[in-house]
Order: sequence, then C-alpha cells, then structure tokens
Amino acid sequence: MSEPLKAAFIFIAPEGDPAEHRQWVKTKQIHLLAVAVSDYAQAEGVARQLVEDEGIGAIELCGGFGSAGTARVAASVDVPVGVVRFDQHPGLGNVSGDTLFS
Repeated sequence: MSEPLKAAFIFIAPEGDPAEHRQWVKTKQIHLLAVAVSDYAQAEGVARQLVEDEGIGAIELCGGFGSAGTARVAASVDVPVGVVRFDQHPGLGNVSGDTLFS
C-alpha cells in the first residue's frame, strides 16, 4: 500500500492563528491538516511552510479566498492548489475575501 497523501485545507478567518487553530484528520488514504489563517499574506507563508516542513502535497482553500487570494497562494507553492467557491462567503459578512484582504 502506498503512503497516504498529505494534504492541507487552509481556511481564512480574521482571528485565525495558524499556530493555535490547526487539526489533523487521518484516514488510510489521506492525512488532512486543517489550518486557519488571518489574511492572504499569512496564507502564503503558511502554505510554503506546510509544503516544506510537513511534506504537504496538495492544498485546498476555503471559499473565503477569492480569485486573487487563490492566485497568491498557488503562486507561492509548487503543489496543486484547489479552492471551494463562495463569491459571497457567509462567514466573512457575505463578501469575498478579495474584498477584505486585497
């Protein structure tokens, strides 16, 4: 049996602290690390750290990341980056992260 895929789900919340707000969920095929960040710049740094230090091979971003935020994170790492889409995210006051963090 091959090694499980190590993946990360990064979600954005203004009070997110990636050192405190993180949790692993491990199945036979996927080990998923969920991590909160407070803004796009922090997401870029966390994504790089996860790839370099944790061996993360794929990243999925929450719907709070708009197109600009997704592009920034994708450009910061050399692993596949996907995104859940909300143009108006209910957890961010019904706006896109692009409105709040760009």
